[in-house]
Amino acid sequence: MAMDKNFDAQAAERRIADMWQAQDAFAAGANRRRDDAFSIMIPPPNVTGSLHMGHAFNNTLQDILVRWKRMQGFDTLWQPGQDHAGIATQMVVERGLAAEGKKRTDFTREEFLAKVWEWKAQSGGTIIGQLQRLGCSLDWSRNAFTMSGAPGAPAGEDGNFHDAVIKVFVDMYNKGLIYRGKRLVNWDPHFETAISDLEVENIETDGHMWHFKYPLAGGESYEYLEQDEDGNVIFREMRDYISIATTRPETMLGDGAVAVHPSDKRYASIVGKLCEIPVGPKEHRRLIPIITDDYPDPNFGSGAVKITGAHDANDYGVAKRGGIPMYRLMDTRAQMRADGAPYAEAAGVAGAVARGERSLSEAEADALNLVPDHLRGLDRYEARKAVVDEITTEGLAVMTRADDPRLGRKLGEDDDPAALVPLVEAKKIMQPFGDRSKVVIEPMLTDQWFVDAGKVVGPALDAVRDGRVKIMPESGEKTYFHWLENIEPWCISRQLWWGHQIPVWYGPKLSEDEKTVFAQRISQGQQQLSEGWTAFCAPTESEAVELAKAYYKRAHFGEDVTVVASQEEALRSFRLQEAGGASFTVPQMPIWRDPDVL
Repeated sequence: MAMDKNFDAQAAERRIADMWQAQDAFAAGANRRRDDAFSIMIPPPNVTGSLHMGHAFNNTLQDILVRWKRMQGFDTLWQPGQDHAGIATQMVVERGLAAEGKKRTDFTREEFLAKVWEWKAQSGGTIIGQLQRLGCSLDWSRNAFTMSGAPGAPAGEDGNFHDAVIKVFVDMYNKGLIYRGKRLVNWDPHFETAISDLEVENIETDGHMWHFKYPLAGGESYEYLEQDEDGNVIFREMRDYISIATTRPETMLGDGAVAVHPSDKRYASIVGKLCEIPVGPKEHRRLIPIITDDYPDPNFGSGAVKITGAHDANDYGVAKRGGIPMYRLMDTRAQMRADGAPYAEAAGVAGAVARGERSLSEAEADALNLVPDHLRGLDRYEARKAVVDEITTEGLAVMTRADDPRLGRKLGEDDDPAALVPLVEAKKIMQPFGDRSKVVIEPMLTDQWFVDAGKVVGPALDAVRDGRVKIMPESGEKTYFHWLENIEPWCISRQLWWGHQIPVWYGPKLSEDEKTVFAQRISQGQQQLSEGWTAFCAPTESEAVELAKAYYKRAHFGEDVTVVASQEEALRSFRLQEAGGASFTVPQMPIWRDPDVL
């Protein structure tokens, strides 16, 4: 046989890989000479991906270990598999639809998922072929996919991985390790979903910091003093406002307080007083309290910080500690909210809260839309410009000389360096971007599913403490313990269609005496799940229906439970029953499934 003039690596790699597979060289148990078993589950690469240096590094190490154990005669398995890659896969399919002038919402959920499966069958095997060509000794007869066996999966996508995921969710839910709650998350306005910290790229960009005056309520004033390290007064001024600085003026609309450090003597006389958010219709201008917290740095800026708990991670912590209401300003596309009651009504409620005349639950505060009517529906950056213009026009921007170096600009020959201009610092800021969408991430308070990670990590901590697992070098133990002992709840839900749908159904909640349903509360409009609905967690829809039947039977409502498509459809069903005079004595109880995926 003549040797080829040039070596064709691709043909050789394919030929050798095919030969190994034909001989089942890497099948579980191949070359077994002892009862001992050794297995590795490959960290499943994304089905949308192709190999990169990280794969090359960790797969090489796995291959070395597996081949070594196989040569020693162990019953050896290197288990292959691919991850369904929720956001990445949905992005690829939606991009293909966009090229045809279509979008996801032109289809039902089931129709769209069929298109995802179609894409997976045609284009989802790239990384498998690359691993095979590299000669990775995986048992390809056992190749697994994390969505195998899911509802709607086509022939050839059989398996029980979907069932296994759902089973673990139900088990953890029943043990109290998984719960639904309202927390601040990284919100991607392009994909309209929460994303993890690992999916956020923090990039230094050119930004600005605006300085504004928050007038004190009732025209009050105080003596503002600045002192040097020896206590000598270096600046003295009577002020009827407190100065704050922000890189995101549009979030001022959701402020719940202004915070200063407890040790900051400059503001001691006005702590506990109210100040005015300098934006919105003058007749409905909101008042918020001035509070103390350890978060503000007295040596940075004015030392006073606006607290917008629903749109900033640090502010969220201050709001939780201080019981400050958190008002969400934006919708899923990062546009200013356009829902709810008129601004005058909403501002009146928030004002009563600030004055201590009433309180709001977390859900009630979230439902309150404090965006002025004329700003509703605007993109967040359009709203930013409008807010800045309004405050500046009203004379509530902090002013400075035109030659102030913080402005970051050069003066022209005709410019007066002593002229007063708004203080807008030009500065570099770290801005979060979605690693796939490339749009600016909005920190936002939303309802999500969480794993109570603090309850889960105990065995991992114990394994190192008692010496069963050693961390090398030992200096790494400090980092390990610090991370696990301070771990936060883990957000496991995504607002996508592609993925394992949350196995929880919702139905109307019974009142305390279990004789009536919260019909009036529900029928008044969209309510938070925690207030108007009760959850039924089960592996299948039929099992959820049985749970619902048992729940409603206790209240003598019978067992007529139907499944509807959405919360909106459930609400519509209630309204129709009310209109028919059913009064919910023997109603048809609709339940609907949580639309989120894991």
